[in-house]
Amino acid sequence: MDQTLVEATALAGSVENVNLSVWSLFLQATLIVKIVIVALILASIWTWAIIIEKVWRMRRLDRAATAFEDEFWSGGTLDGLYEQVGQRAVDPMTAVFTAAMREWRRTASRGIDRSQISHASLQQRIDRVMQVSLGREMEHLERYMTFLASVGSTAPFIGLFGTVYGIMNSFQSIAITKQTSLAVVAPGIAEALFATALGLVAAIPAVVAYNKISTDLTRYAGRLEAFAHEFSGILSRQLEEAD
Repeated sequence: MDQTLVEATALAGSVENVNLSVWSLFLQATLIVKIVIVALILASIWTWAIIIEKVWRMRRLDRAATAFEDEFWSGGTLDGLYEQVGQRAVDPMTAVFTAAMREWRRTASRGIDRSQISHASLQQRIDRVMQVSLGREMEHLERYMTFLASVGSTAPFIGLFGTVYGIMNSFQSIAITKQTSLAVVAPGIAEALFATALGLVAAIPAVVAYNKISTDLTRYAGRLEAFAHEFSGILSRQLEEAD
């Protein structure tokens, strides 16, 4: 009876001595699991940095586009608006406008009468310039979106790799000690589950943010396309009136 109590007390003490804090799990983990944990933490930090930057930038660009459209449709002249914003195209919509106006003015600066130029040819050049500018601006806005997609799709599997490795470690500990007590298997199982949790912590925000930001970028690209078509129509009417 006394021997049984002694063994039970010793076993309870051994379990209590197992430290399952996050920092202890990291320190006790094997090198492979440590690499997985560090990689997932860095990926999560970089993911949140991208999310914050993209959300802030999209809000700023929406406000800038609204302000520019109000100025564009205020009734002023295109040349006057170009002189006002041409040297500080700080947002994509302004950049599309200045690119088109620059091509429009380049024709006049060469001393060529616009009436002598094929309307279709000039219109095509202006449209092409706007599309190139729009594509360049959207490519810049979509920077790092591939990283979000990659983290969202691969982080759970990276965490799963750490989980499998940690469980294999637990089985090796059981084989070496020939014991199945909680004190033997708990550290390996805990670090395995920790790697899984980190994989989800990195992946879930990346997936949600990727879908949200992609939708915002698509909507913003549509807004730029609509402006480019409207501006192209205005320039086309001015060419016809110049005849």
